[in-house]
Amino acid sequence: MPDAAHDARMLALLTEALARLESGFSDLPPAQGQSPGEDRMRAVLMETAERLRDNYPYFHPLYAGQMLKPPHPLARLAYALAQVLNPNNHALDGGRASTMLEKEAVAGLAAMVGWSEHLGHLCGGGTMANLEALWVAGRLRPGGRVLASEQAHYTHQRISSVLGLPFQAIACDARGRMDYAALARALESDGAGCVVATLGTTATGSVDPLPEILHLRQRHGFRLHVDAAYGGYFTLADNLEPETRAAFDAMSAADSVVIDPHKHGLQPYGCGCVLFRDPAVGRLYRHDSPATYFTSSELHLGEISLECSRPGAAAVALWATQRLLPLTREGEFAAGLRACRAAALALHERLSADRRWAVPFPPELDIVVWAPRAVSARRVSIRSRQVFAAAARRNLHLALANLPVHFFAASAPEMQADEATVTCLRSVLMKPEHQEWAEAIYDILDRAAGEALGEPDTCG
Repeated sequence: MPDAAHDARMLALLTEALARLESGFSDLPPAQGQSPGEDRMRAVLMETAERLRDNYPYFHPLYAGQMLKPPHPLARLAYALAQVLNPNNHALDGGRASTMLEKEAVAGLAAMVGWSEHLGHLCGGGTMANLEALWVAGRLRPGGRVLASEQAHYTHQRISSVLGLPFQAIACDARGRMDYAALARALESDGAGCVVATLGTTATGSVDPLPEILHLRQRHGFRLHVDAAYGGYFTLADNLEPETRAAFDAMSAADSVVIDPHKHGLQPYGCGCVLFRDPAVGRLYRHDSPATYFTSSELHLGEISLECSRPGAAAVALWATQRLLPLTREGEFAAGLRACRAAALALHERLSADRRWAVPFPPELDIVVWAPRAVSARRVSIRSRQVFAAAARRNLHLALANLPVHFFAASAPEMQADEATVTCLRSVLMKPEHQEWAEAIYDILDRAAGEALGEPDTCG
């Protein structure tokens, strides 16, 4: 969390920007709104701050658990600045400037994918973005099955149910990626309306074999959706393994792509984005709103979105961040992604050299999974929870994940598969600062393991 001096400088910047914004409306007559006294507001704000202390330190590198990354300071300032107007990006009538900024920001994301032509918009998050992608797929392939890997986000099965589309989960290989042979068999059996390829699974950060899936599309003609809500920005990283790099390089051949700027894009929640390669799918959204679409003949964002009211402030913050940190492989933004992956590789290397841990596979992006060694899956799960709690007592906040036992078949052959899944430890090293903190994280984990597993506070 920034210190008080940093906060003061940021507030000074915001004050200056507010003056610039307000000068654009200086010809309006004064209109002072009703508001409570400053003393009352201060009391409530202090109470709010006190309540918010009941949180994990998501902003700090020692929070290495779930997918929580602090927004860039500029994104926070731009969001707050836009709140003076509180624009609604459903229609140009409600968010004229912010609509233009959204179109520019979304075009930047499309260019990152490799598209000069596209249709897309921001939305509340990955769930809504994936819903729109599968809704379009269902309109174009009525009744067609949706196929996604067993490690794909659970939202795909839920969305398919909402849309009335049949769904089938496809088995994964030992590294958490969709199994090509299993997908091929499913397609030969009953075909598919849409196949979802995940580039960065939620649990392990695994990347499905997109080039191979594209080969199957040539034969079966399904619609291909890429869920890159978490991993999409890693297309800019230059330290990926060749297989992973090949999957991201093939992303431009997808029919639709989802990316969440509120994950690696340094944005406040919620800010998701859905992109379509063919702008003609906009015809599927066509509708009329007799109360909103008046001031412009240009396309309103509400005319290409299932959502109606949406915060224009999210678009303003994203545009400002991309203006400061362009989405190029040579820039500062890409360097941050490279640092995140380097941190994950460093932690993986230390864990792999420690006899206490079973490490199933190296990270493809910046998520590391591992588990304490034990005689059975049940016992491993118990020990994982013990280490998790011991680490938290030392201010190291990890996460837990339930993964298939077969993921650990090679790294922990001694483990009896008395349960189908095993609870393991998981760390998302998504802050660039994690590269500098990887050794400290391992040292704290070492001491926590010594307490929880009854072993000395030394590395094995």
